[in-house]
Order: sequence, then C-alpha cells, then structure tokens
Amino acid sequence: MKNRIIKLVWKFYKLSVSPYLPSQCRYYPTCSEYSYEALSEYGIIKGIYMTILRIAKCRPSKKIIFDPVKIQEKN
Repeated sequence: MKNRIIKLVWKFYKLSVSPYLPSQCRYYPTCSEYSYEALSEYGIIKGIYMTILRIAKCRPSKKIIFDPVKIQEKN
C-alpha cells in the first residue's frame, strides 16, 4: 500500500510538474529519481529526510556527481 502511494505521487510529479521545470540537476540519479528510491528503500520519514538533504545540497552546475541511494542490508 505504502509503495503504491509513493509510486502514484512520483508518477504525478514526473508527468505533471517535472516537464515544466528546467533540467539542471547535477546529480545522477536526478533528485526526483533519488527521492523515489529513498522513499521506496527507507520509508516515508527517512526518505523525505534524505530527499530534503539532497535538494538542500543541490547547486546546479555543469559538473555531474554520482550519488545513489545506499541500499540497506537485509538480514
């Protein structure tokens, strides 16, 4: 259920908001993809926290930085 809501919100953003914003993200994956992965992997609270930190340190430039979500180890 939670993952469905995350996917729905992410798809809404990608289809209705993202096309109208300039593409300036210097990170790979992009901030929206990072947000989706963080929310899927860590849940709502930590995922939103990680997304806010990522967006806060984003300063558009020409340099690309590889910064993926770190995957949790499953025991």
